[in-house]
Amino acid sequence: MDIELHTVKANGITLAYRVWGPEQAPPVLLLHCRGADGADWAPVAERLAAGPRRVYAPDLRGHGRSDWPGVGADVYAYAKMRDDIRGLLAALGIDRVDVVGHSLGGAVAYLLAQTEPDVVRRLVLEDVPAPIPLDPPRPPADQPDGELPFDWAMVRATDEQRNAPDPVWWDHMGRITMPTLLIGGGPTSLIPQEQIAALAGLIPDARLVTIDAGHLVHETRPAEFLAEVEAFLDAEDVFTRSSEVRTPS
Repeated sequence: MDIELHTVKANGITLAYRVWGPEQAPPVLLLHCRGADGADWAPVAERLAAGPRRVYAPDLRGHGRSDWPGVGADVYAYAKMRDDIRGLLAALGIDRVDVVGHSLGGAVAYLLAQTEPDVVRRLVLEDVPAPIPLDPPRPPADQPDGELPFDWAMVRATDEQRNAPDPVWWDHMGRITMPTLLIGGGPTSLIPQEQIAALAGLIPDARLVTIDAGHLVHETRPAEFLAEVEAFLDAEDVFTRSSEVRTPS
């Protein structure tokens, strides 16, 4: 399989990405959480590629081998990350794609789905909260010593947006018209699960499944995660809104 790191110019920056699977297979885009990069998805991508699917996993701006634009007004705005991904898809000639996003990557994914509903065929959001202001706000974090695999300016900027999300994100959830699967990590997750349920309630064609795995569902319980995702991506019919819970056996 092709796991070489590629780069492309998109939205004025260089984005790095990895790709798996046959070139002509249906495309799937995987968006990582804050502090990770596209390699985080490798075991999931390998399984999805066997589908067969053509799987793409970029490094978001400020992460990994993609550009780190640094400080400045809105450099790390979620909307900028969304536009990066739209530019990536355009550069790769992808007109329609299934999108799976985890945490920060999930927020980028739902913003893409809001503004580009014709591009996103199906949407999977892994442990992604509704855009509700944090109360109390998250205090500024101290930068650790040593080199980091991500830009610390990105951490500060995304914390600010997590503390005070743009109200438009909430208001435009109804624009997500494609079938959507939300996967919550259960009570051990750092994300309040009631916020994930609130997000599911905002999206017209959404289903919520809880896998009791904590925030890193795809890493902690990959078999259950993949079973849900593959069944959802392969489904022919739009499902009925529902909520299910999976507990460890």
